[in-house]
Amino acid sequence: MALKSFIHVHPDSHFPIQNLPYGAFKTHSTTLPRLGVAIGDYVLDLSEIAKSCLFNSPLLAGSDCFLQPTLNKFLAMGRPAWKEARDTLQKLLSSTEPALRDNMELRQKALVPMSEVEMVLPMEIGDYTDFFSSMHHAKNCGTIFVGPKNPIAPNWFRLPIAYHGRASSVVISGTDIIRPRGQGHPTGNSTPYFGPSLKLDFELEMGTVVGPGNELGKTIDVNEAADHIFGVVLMNDWSARDIQAWEYVPLGPFLGKSFGTTISPWIVTLDALQPFACDAPKQDPPPLPYLAEKTSKNYDIALEVQIKPSGQKDSSVVTRSNLKNLYWTLTQQLAHHTINGCNLRPGDLLGTGTISGPEPDSLGCLLELTWNGQKALSLNGTTRKFLEDGDEVIFTGCCKGDGYNVGFGTCTGKVVPPRD
Repeated sequence: MALKSFIHVHPDSHFPIQNLPYGAFKTHSTTLPRLGVAIGDYVLDLSEIAKSCLFNSPLLAGSDCFLQPTLNKFLAMGRPAWKEARDTLQKLLSSTEPALRDNMELRQKALVPMSEVEMVLPMEIGDYTDFFSSMHHAKNCGTIFVGPKNPIAPNWFRLPIAYHGRASSVVISGTDIIRPRGQGHPTGNSTPYFGPSLKLDFELEMGTVVGPGNELGKTIDVNEAADHIFGVVLMNDWSARDIQAWEYVPLGPFLGKSFGTTISPWIVTLDALQPFACDAPKQDPPPLPYLAEKTSKNYDIALEVQIKPSGQKDSSVVTRSNLKNLYWTLTQQLAHHTINGCNLRPGDLLGTGTISGPEPDSLGCLLELTWNGQKALSLNGTTRKFLEDGDEVIFTGCCKGDGYNVGFGTCTGKVVPPRD
């Protein structure tokens, strides 16, 4: 029999009892963030559950991990604690358990309507790394910039390519993105262009949230890497393509990427995603032994991008992709990150890189969709080559279960003009 909550959850909701993603929120009556899980149209306040001593499992009884303003302490506790919390919450929210269902005073305090909360960053992000793990994206970018003969460098098939990003500019969904200023390619013998980016783009990504880390100098085995991954968020790693193209030789992305990265407010756990695990693409050549997984898997998460052009009330779908398109898996990315002894810490964020599929409507950024501005994208009677001020970009992600969804909600951001 399917697990069912005493709380009404619409069949189309992203947040049934099978999901229970984690986030942090404020209300009009609170100054410090509180931790919660999403259930239907409500946020379950975990601090109220903890204060009522309903977390009575061995690892959580007496713990103050849910009395913190961020999830970092809980992330550090590892998979056994995460499993205990999930089991407890599913039991408390189930239709057959009276402890919360029949306690009207506690229900009133602990179940907060989503319409009354402000979501905030759920974890303190010490470090942020962005990978480049979609073969279709790599091939398209290589074809655009170096030609179709050898679009992907040989090393790309040997290791998950990445760069270190800027954690300070990771923001929560709904935060405006200020158009960055910077340098662009000079024309002829002129000096480089300087001013607002003329090629502002979105990047459809997902982000891995790190749980327990590793000591400096020690590595994480690829077959144990999943125990270091708490869950996944939607992520828009905004990109200023003109700034990026001028600056990236010889050291890679910098100001063209560090001005803003948007993540969804809800972290969907690997446990909730487990029913949607699927085989990862075959890797050829075979990975080196430290990247060779006993079971190599991705997750079947349908992803969609919509753009609502400035001044319009309706949005247009521009991309439909899927996390299963990744060539390098989340666990390979994490294991490779530590192979030199680099120490990951709870709350670190690892971006997948742009997730493009093989079809024309599955490309994960405007760089690919417009072929670097060579062709315009049609949007409700207007066109775009790159994003204009006032445009809003909306990501969604969802897994389709048997009679339920496991989703991420939305990851949104609106482009606004540069500040003076």
